[in-house]
Amino acid sequence: MKYIRILISIAIAQMAGIIGSSSMPININGWYTILTRPELAPPNWVFGPVWIVLYTLMGFAAFLIWERRKFDPRATLALWVYGVHLVLNAVWSLIFFGMQNPRLAFFEILLLDVFAVATIVLFWRISKPAGLILLPYVTWLFFATYLNYTFWVLN
Repeated sequence: MKYIRILISIAIAQMAGIIGSSSMPININGWYTILTRPELAPPNWVFGPVWIVLYTLMGFAAFLIWERRKFDPRATLALWVYGVHLVLNAVWSLIFFGMQNPRLAFFEILLLDVFAVATIVLFWRISKPAGLILLPYVTWLFFATYLNYTFWVLN
């Protein structure tokens, strides 16, 4: 049963990525290609594998908190904040790529940053490993925030 809960947690996180990426295929080969790219922007092929790993880590961190919910009343709030964060994560791609709006996406990603940090803090207080597991994600997210801002300014 434990392994099923791990798979469910990872699948929920991966679904945020799938929903978010639903607007990308058309625009990544169209609108996105005409944008002026920031100097530090990695090649497009890097994003898919990185996000798959990061969503897997997010899901596993959420599983660790899910396992603690019977023993720690703070786990419910932590999972709700995490859930809001996942929705914001999916919505960012829909705004940036689907609406082709880097400006609005930048303000949305700032809100996402707040919820991601809040998730880490709440997870950390319940399970230090769960908080640590999210550090690569928030590092990449801050890099994505820089990229989003730079795309907005350059275009």
